[in-house]
Amino acid sequence: MASANLELVRGIRGAWDRGEFAAVDWAHPQLEFVIADGPTPGTWTGLAGMAAGWREFLGGWEDWRATASDYRELDGSRVLVLVELSGRSRASGLDIARSGKGQGANVFHLREGKVTRFVLYLERDRALTDLGLAAEADAATPG
Repeated sequence: MASANLELVRGIRGAWDRGEFAAVDWAHPQLEFVIADGPTPGTWTGLAGMAAGWREFLGGWEDWRATASDYRELDGSRVLVLVELSGRSRASGLDIARSGKGQGANVFHLREGKVTRFVLYLERDRALTDLGLAAEADAATPG
């Protein structure tokens, strides 16, 4: 049976995968939104900060999509979501999916039924390294 945290994250990502972004009842008022890598890394606080960070990030992309492919509960307060990325960089014209770099990750930190920190990674290997799961990334790389 899935935990409440895992079910909450599945609900959030499921809505996002359908293009539904209006609900914010899942977010702690002081939510920390982090873009860990890519062309616009940064940290923003609160819902207004998250909106500003997303606007900045999305302004650099055409047809941006991130679709959940796997969910992993890391412990009692963190859920890792592996995502498949697509979109074209406005600056370079790079199509992230076709470039072979279309695998990202999201990390949700939760407390008392609310997301307190959301970390977006464009580079899945970096996420796995940051989470201490680098051996998993190495095992998945053909050698």
